[in-house]
Amino acid sequence: MRDVHLHGASPKRLRGRDLQRPFTGVRSIALELDSVRDRCLAYAPLLRPGEAFSHRTAAALYGVPLPRGDDRLHVASPPGLTRARSRGVVGHEHTDVFAVRFVDVHPVVEPSRAWCQLATLLSHADLVAAGDALVTGARLTGGRRLDPLATLEELEHAARAWAGRRGARALLRALPHVRTGPDSRPESLLRLLVGGAGFPEPVIGYEVATPSGRVLHPDLAWPEWKVALEYEGDGHRTDRERWRRDIRRREDLEAAGWRIIRVTADDLFADPGGLIARIRSVIALVTR
Repeated sequence: MRDVHLHGASPKRLRGRDLQRPFTGVRSIALELDSVRDRCLAYAPLLRPGEAFSHRTAAALYGVPLPRGDDRLHVASPPGLTRARSRGVVGHEHTDVFAVRFVDVHPVVEPSRAWCQLATLLSHADLVAAGDALVTGARLTGGRRLDPLATLEELEHAARAWAGRRGARALLRALPHVRTGPDSRPESLLRLLVGGAGFPEPVIGYEVATPSGRVLHPDLAWPEWKVALEYEGDGHRTDRERWRRDIRRREDLEAAGWRIIRVTADDLFADPGGLIARIRSVIALVTR
């Protein structure tokens, strides 16, 4: 509510205790300010023509999974405008014109540019995971997918155009590892972990025909060994119906002669060395 006359709010009303003060000169009410979408909505009155949300903010609006980090909004300003300045905002001046898309009502830099901007903010593994998410359409109920936000060719073109800027080398290092298919950040990180440990790169979503007649697609698989890695987040444990489906899924894969290695967040993030040792042990058994 930056414009008092437009909104019909008196100075006394603007000092009301029920009003939120997310940014200098902005008042809002009943927004979920822990949500990036609502914070962007609160900031909208301060956006100048041509500005767009960028970096981590753009990635979050696109639904790209990111590690926890700085939750300030990132705003890109086009040539001719000084960078945005406000409490809770990181402003970025751009010397080149950039394309803008809209996510709901929010102007956002295009996905391939947002990925390039992440290169100075994320680790190598998370930069690859973000790329995976962009080139893989989100899975919907029933197995269908949304169209991907970007193609691998668009990421390649954007990375080449980023030459000479901060993060350019990180992009070129990450690009060869980006893959289509992972359904989550942990699946991408798991793939990179086993690859870094010297295992052959596992196949994403390999098709397995089971004796029950079901065709299943393990998260990651080594078909030559019939060994699969299945990442199980907390939803697999707390959702009763999902838990039951997981049991049947495992039984069907085992009936087809596969060994299943179940991976949890603790395995991946707290004890990756122990996980790698467990994988080595299983592969040693099946390759005797």
